[in-house]
Amino acid sequence: MESILNNSFATLISYVGIISIYLFVIPLILFYWMNNRWNDMGKFERLIVYGLVFLFFQCLIIFSSYLYLRLRGNSKG
Repeated sequence: MESILNNSFATLISYVGIISIYLFVIPLILFYWMNNRWNDMGKFERLIVYGLVFLFFQCLIIFSSYLYLRLRGNSKG
């Protein structure tokens, strides 16, 4: 078991996994959540979203030029 923990390949795989979750998975989930719930959020949910945007701002910048998410209006008018 100790040889597995000291293996540099396992360390590299864990770093790649953590970085990919930070850079790709969580920002895409956050974009999807904001796009679907923006007009229906309560104040605590909006506070959580603002905090997550603050934490993952660098990652959201990567996807902002590729994802075109427009808020849905009330369709009145």
